[in-house]
Amino acid sequence: MSKKIEKMKVKKQLAEANHVECHQKFQARIHEAEDSMQAQHLIIEVLVYEKDSLLQTIQGLQEANNAPAPFDGEWEEEPKEQPEEEEIEDIPLGEEEIDDE
Repeated sequence: MSKKIEKMKVKKQLAEANHVECHQKFQARIHEAEDSMQAQHLIIEVLVYEKDSLLQTIQGLQEANNAPAPFDGEWEEEPKEQPEEEEIEDIPLGEEEIDDE
């Protein structure tokens, strides 16, 4: 009986150690994902700043050359084309067929 108890204790210790290792790996993955998200956020902020700077430069050049500004701050979305639905033809029913409609 004591051998069984010892085996159970060893299994329990192994399970706990495995659980701790899995938890640590999971926490490391979470930190990596958070770091990646922070880096992506910073990149997005820089890109937005660069876009604004480029737009200002373009507008300044256009004003200097008396050209019309293509960017008026309002973006128009092109309407999406709706796929045409295929028409379903009415198939004439034969004498023995039942109309379920």
